[in-house]
Amino acid sequence: MRRLPIAKQGSPYIIGLAVLLLLFGLLGWTILTVLTLIVTLLVINFFRDPERTIPQDPQAVLAPADGRIIFAGKVFEDRFLNKETLKISIFMSIFNVHVNRIPFSGEVESVHYEKGTFFAAHVDKASRDNEHNAVILRISGGEKIVFIQIAGLVARRIDCWVKPGERVQRGDRFGMIRFGSRLDIFVPTDSKLAINKGQRVKAGESILCHHLKDK
Repeated sequence: MRRLPIAKQGSPYIIGLAVLLLLFGLLGWTILTVLTLIVTLLVINFFRDPERTIPQDPQAVLAPADGRIIFAGKVFEDRFLNKETLKISIFMSIFNVHVNRIPFSGEVESVHYEKGTFFAAHVDKASRDNEHNAVILRISGGEKIVFIQIAGLVARRIDCWVKPGERVQRGDRFGMIRFGSRLDIFVPTDSKLAINKGQRVKAGESILCHHLKDK
């Protein structure tokens, strides 16, 4: 049996709106019925959770989020890894699928949630100052990958469904950020980029780079 392509976190919103839609329709309140129908369709669209075709390449680091690449380059990651890394940032608009997926197979070492501000997600200071949730993933060879869910100007809720010690597979769903946001991922510097700034990617399907050390 195929799963309904809607994230379960959207169920309370969709059911509530559906009840209002039915009520307004029965009362004959046309304007409210039309407005509620539009909002309901927008909410359903936001919480959609389609299946994805996961690439079989074992060296492929996959996009953890749908959206547009706004940065790809080397930086010094000083909070969790304390070394030079390759950073890739994905901006998620309100119209993107917001379910996040694991970029590479490994074991969750730790999860760090921090409250913060709500700057627009596409600006640089959002990476550090905004409310965020970081997942540190230990991969083969003892290396680590860090991916950080970052709230945006509209996004006010970060969901993370993985816990320390959990084994995860590339393409697994691990969380979502509600109503527009950003996701940063930090990978080893020996990784070879497969995307360009401005390119649009899909979570669990698009290849961001290849981790070459295991080859």
